[in-house]
Amino acid sequence: MKRLPPLPALHTFWVCAQCCNFTRAAEQLHITQGAVSRQIAGLENHLGYALFQRQSRGLSLTEEGREWSLRAQQVFGLIGDAVEQIGSRRHTLQLKASTCVMRWLLPRLMQWQKERPDVPVELTTTVAYTVDFRREQFDAAVIYAPIAEQSAEARHLFDEQLTPVCAPALLAGLNQPADLQQHVLLHPTRDERDWALWLTAASTQLSNLAQGHHFETLDLAMTVASQGSGVAIGDSALIGEDVKAGRLVMPFELRVPTGMGYYLVYPPSTAPSEGLEVLMDWLVSQAQHP
Repeated sequence: MKRLPPLPALHTFWVCAQCCNFTRAAEQLHITQGAVSRQIAGLENHLGYALFQRQSRGLSLTEEGREWSLRAQQVFGLIGDAVEQIGSRRHTLQLKASTCVMRWLLPRLMQWQKERPDVPVELTTTVAYTVDFRREQFDAAVIYAPIAEQSAEARHLFDEQLTPVCAPALLAGLNQPADLQQHVLLHPTRDERDWALWLTAASTQLSNLAQGHHFETLDLAMTVASQGSGVAIGDSALIGEDVKAGRLVMPFELRVPTGMGYYLVYPPSTAPSEGLEVLMDWLVSQAQHP
């Protein structure tokens, strides 16, 4: 394969081709006119043909020079685009989070982008509760994990505390936990463990525990609950925005901790960037002062 021309000389040619004047090109490149002449001569020697016609009134491009001018414009245009696009991606924080935390996280990230447009965040959602930084290229992740098992890289957001939630229209019929017997129970998982845990803490037994509707995600269960189709069990911290907006209400005071929590984590092998550090501090403060 033929050896490619040196990129610095090609760039010098491109600048010269735009003005057809070695002196002006030297001023733009912040080098001497002699250096420009030597680079152009070296490039022509490498290619085996002239790129400029030297005339008493100045320079003009040869036919080959005009061809190279068009190609050089394309090449350096692509390089310029790459610098802008790749640099932009590099400074955009890549954040991963499970769908169950979206009701809490998404409104806050939207607020963050209004307050700090200089630190953009790209969010990837998943049904998985964890992250493997050895295989996944994220700057940070919001994970759902046991409270007692977190590393030094984990920033605590909040602990999971379960409580029933429903649409405001159902509130009047829910004066005590036993009243849940008269309602459809919505399960955010394929099993009944969340409801079973809360009912045990409430010293209540229901015969309709296994007769409700089961969903793949907490978000879907909350959406159905807000439509008045039943009573769901959910994390009191995650549904705060729905309660503020009046879409959901929490009919009982009892909040039952599960031993699980939500954490911000980042790769253990690298220190967080300044932008990530600021974002994590901000999200932690949002969790502590909702």
